[in-house]
Amino acid sequence: MKEAYPVILSQGKNFIVVYIPDFEINTQGKDIAQAMEMARDAIGIMGIDMEDDGESLPAPTPVSEIRIDSDIVTLVDVDFQEYRRKNDMRAVKKNCTIPSWLNFEAEKAGINFSALLTAALKRELKIPGR
Repeated sequence: MKEAYPVILSQGKNFIVVYIPDFEINTQGKDIAQAMEMARDAIGIMGIDMEDDGESLPAPTPVSEIRIDSDIVTLVDVDFQEYRRKNDMRAVKKNCTIPSWLNFEAEKAGINFSALLTAALKRELKIPGR
């Protein structure tokens, strides 16, 4: 699910400070481009964390409802499914069954079952390596 959330950019002493009102969080960047990237990352982290905790994601506040005089108000888009796919690198244990003779041969050859299964799934799903 892709959403566009408003962010408020303010010039700090050394960094661009970013406030994300819908998540009530702050981040920063050395310039506007990095500040936007950090905002997208902060929203992504908060979003998948909320999903994992069974919480609903906040609906984006319309930009027209953000009242700021001197700072920059803009939108940052985040695709939460894509963000999770790219950043959630937790290992998940899977149990699978193979013939005993095949297990013997694979162990004798020093095959790493997890690495092989990961590579095979990526190939089957046409997911580029990372």
